Amino acid sequence: MKKFNTIIGALVVLFIVACEGPQGPPGFDGRDGLDGLDGLDGIQGQVVEVDGVNFGYDVEGNIWSTLINFSDVTNFEVFESYAVLVYRFDGLIDLNDGSTADAWSQIPQSFFLPEGTIQYVSAHTFLDVELFIDGNFDLSILDPGFTDNQSFRIVFVPSEFANSPEIDLSNIQNVLSALGVDESGIQKLDLQ
Repeated sequence: MKKFNTIIGALVVLFIVACEGPQGPPGFDGRDGLDGLDGLDGIQGQVVEVDGVNFGYDVEGNIWSTLINFSDVTNFEVFESYAVLVYRFDGLIDLNDGSTADAWSQIPQSFFLPEGTIQYVSAHTFLDVELFIDGNFDLSILDPGFTDNQSFRIVFVPSEFANSPEIDLSNIQNVLSALGVDESGIQKLDLQ
């Protein structure tokens, strides 16, 4: 039995010694990213305004739709885990001081018309966003003011940002402030 224990002990020592070797060369240093505002971590996101969007009508589905490919409007890399927020331009509103301001509404957005109800909705992948106008009546008679020459702002943000309870995502100004983006930082593209 002593011989057996000696052999097992020698094998264990040999195994432990054989697993060690010289230390390899050190790896490369990582690249430094850009610092956020005031030294805080920055939120990687982008806002794109797309003007001149025209919807096409599908008779069989009784629905209006348009597809916006991200590669056509930005070179920003959109990941599958990103949230894509879409806002529709509603027009100008008059302010108390006599000036005007742009009014934006987050999609989904509903309108109650004499003929029935319509709703702007969207579906997205990490490659594109498809916008729809759905309704509960014959949409072929829909006023072109809803389908032609529309403007949208598309906001690309990590899902963690979109799930933050501190940010009111329905208000585009709150989203822009949280991203640190002002009007001059919005990339604009006219499809017409």
